[in-house]
Amino acid sequence: MTIPVLDDLDRKLIDVLSKDARISNRKIAADLGVTEGTVRGRIKRLQQDGMIAFTAITSFGLANSAKMAFIGVQTDIDKVREIADKIAELQSVQAVMVTMGRFNIMAFCLFNELDLLHEISSEKILALPGVHHVESSIAVKTVKYNARTVKITGADRTRDGG
Repeated sequence: MTIPVLDDLDRKLIDVLSKDARISNRKIAADLGVTEGTVRGRIKRLQQDGMIAFTAITSFGLANSAKMAFIGVQTDIDKVREIADKIAELQSVQAVMVTMGRFNIMAFCLFNELDLLHEISSEKILALPGVHHVESSIAVKTVKYNARTVKITGADRTRDGG
């Protein structure tokens, strides 16, 4: 799989869309000093290359789950990806990340009852072969959450010497 190369215009376009995905192509074109056709073509290419997608970001209140938890998982190193994939199949798990540090895997979960969290962490995840330890942390108060700030961008090679 070839990783698409983003030029300065692509990055500016992504930046504009990340702030307001409903902005018109005409307005973007005027702000960036290019034609509307260029903007339309770039957006289409970025979507086809899987670099951007448009979606509505919903509130946690719409999830019908009053509580949020993070589940840290310690596993055998050679089974991390396999276990992460199995955790990702669980319905109440919203996100799974392979991590460095205390845990190999972090899972993000929404739930209504503590019994469900216990079932997920102790009976489903801890029961997987290769899992050594599971630790759940329950969010008791969300001080700040802004899904718009989570942007996936390429590494800045100028900082890491690459």
